[in-house]
Amino acid sequence: MEKKMTSGEMAKKAGVSQKAIRLYDEKGLLKPTDYSEGNYRLYDGAALQILEKIVALKQIGFSLEEIRDNLKDGEVSDIKGALEIQLQKMEDKKYQLEKITDAIKRTLARKENLDWDDVAGIVQNVSIDQSADEHHWDALKHTGTELDWYVRIFESLKIKENEKILDLGCGYSKLWRNNWTDIPVGTKITGYDIHGSWADDFAKFIPDNKETLPMGVTINLEFADLEEDKTWEKIESESPYDLAIAHYLDYEVKDFEAIVSHASNVLSEEGVFSCNGGNVAKWNEYFKEAVEAVGEDPGFIDKVVKEQTQKRESFISLLNNYFGRVESVLLPNYWHYTEGLDIVQKMKDYYAGQEKVIARFEDKLVDYFQEEIAKDGEIVMEIKSQFWHCYKN
Repeated sequence: MEKKMTSGEMAKKAGVSQKAIRLYDEKGLLKPTDYSEGNYRLYDGAALQILEKIVALKQIGFSLEEIRDNLKDGEVSDIKGALEIQLQKMEDKKYQLEKITDAIKRTLARKENLDWDDVAGIVQNVSIDQSADEHHWDALKHTGTELDWYVRIFESLKIKENEKILDLGCGYSKLWRNNWTDIPVGTKITGYDIHGSWADDFAKFIPDNKETLPMGVTINLEFADLEEDKTWEKIESESPYDLAIAHYLDYEVKDFEAIVSHASNVLSEEGVFSCNGGNVAKWNEYFKEAVEAVGEDPGFIDKVVKEQTQKRESFISLLNNYFGRVESVLLPNYWHYTEGLDIVQKMKDYYAGQEKVIARFEDKLVDYFQEEIAKDGEIVMEIKSQFWHCYKN
């Protein structure tokens, strides 16, 4: 007969505390094999194997709840799938830590006397950078065969030689990086952004690559807060500009109307202000069609469309307050999908907060998209992004 072990003996063999064993019992992960006459917990060899598995899974980052879900009859169910999920979670954590580390380093490098506003700034910049990165990599994955997105935007601006350009919130500056040798001769570009953003990287990129710029092109980067009056005093002292750009800026500043107002004042009479926002996305059409096709209620999509439509009308009204003519510029991009699950994940990302609703009929959606993919080998979604070109007269 196999000798039973006390919780103390089990703890010693597995290298954990007796308190941990009691916790695993309470959480339903590790039940005693038997009890002694004095009602003490007793365990056999099989229980020790389960405990060792718990310790191993906990060591590589599984929560107790996740371990409980994966342990069945002393075995780990679908270990490959569980490890793949855990690997992705750890990669996500690694990515987040790298972002935070980088933001802290940039903040420490630029300032000695720090305060809590600097800490708040780090958190904000990490959040913005991560969101932009995730969207960027998702777009690259599904639009890699298409014309580069920033080349498309660059071409829509129709920049002429010797123009003077103001780039507000320039960030990583893919608009210029991706069109570096195609910038028209004599163009003078001044970018504005804050330290602790991806603009710090662009500040290093400029001197390292300036020799490859077309003749007479100059790019200067100013670190200043666009929501401070002194920044605009400097910008105005160097105006007028032929083109002012505020792309992907409306959700990063507290008062976008103030940016629009200032921009209208620093343009030449023939100048153009280019911004984006107020988009009623075509994603809604594709996703609504799919939800209806599987017999589910697309009400949550209709709500988003209504909100986007209201935002679009408000955005147009704002621009019309400062410019005599506002033109809509819809730039198309084509997203290619060969896996239905990827499209459903895009839906969940796009309709943040509705993940549980979508999850209820997720399997039906995946099947629907897979059937559509099977017809042509892929689904191609044409997505148009809304830009606005604003003229003083």
